[in-house]
Amino acid sequence: MRKSIVITGASKGIGRAAADPLAEQGWSVIGVARSSPQHFPGVFIETDLADQNQTYALAKDLAARGDVFGIVNNVGVARHETIDAVDFDVFTTMMDLNVRPALQLTQTLLPGMRAARFGRIINVTSLVTRGLAFRSSYAAAKAALESLTRTMAIELAADGITANAVAPGPTETELFRANNPPGSEGEARYLKGMPMGRFAQPSEIAAAIAFLAGDEAAFITGQTLFVDGGASLGSL
Repeated sequence: MRKSIVITGASKGIGRAAADPLAEQGWSVIGVARSSPQHFPGVFIETDLADQNQTYALAKDLAARGDVFGIVNNVGVARHETIDAVDFDVFTTMMDLNVRPALQLTQTLLPGMRAARFGRIINVTSLVTRGLAFRSSYAAAKAALESLTRTMAIELAADGITANAVAPGPTETELFRANNPPGSEGEARYLKGMPMGRFAQPSEIAAAIAFLAGDEAAFITGQTLFVDGGASLGSL
């Protein structure tokens, strides 16, 4: 059975890193983001997932392929804010982009997954759902996605479809480093909460995503796998 998997937010960072092990695993990889990377191990579709209509058009095209049995819902946006300074227009945007495309795309792909009696849904959440300062809107959105993962899992288990979440801790992506350069106050704040004393590499998060997409994880569903160097356990 030919099987394709979609990765949203696939132009860089964790999404781009996940494409390589998934391709090596035998998936035909379809990347989605607003702009294409220079190199990608599969098909790439430029779409703005912040636009509900563009997302719907993409979902219809993906469903029409008939071979998309996996999705990595990775697209998202974060914001640094204190609880007393949350802007509600921003809050609405954060909730929308971090949750709505995951539901919108997955929902459209379900008939094909059900017909195949096989599916892999992997939602990229975050360590922030366990509580982290300056992440009010982002944490609320990722917690909603984590909860949605469990609902998907229990409703779809009988159809041979698994749904799990991967929750990264601070990861050394281009965006993270742009906001927290070496020697900065932000870097020091994050490292203080890392028992391993370092940040994750995108490839380490990608390995967890690939595992949950593989045949060996067929009996794992409704779980959130924290890939965070022990940060969710607390600091020493």
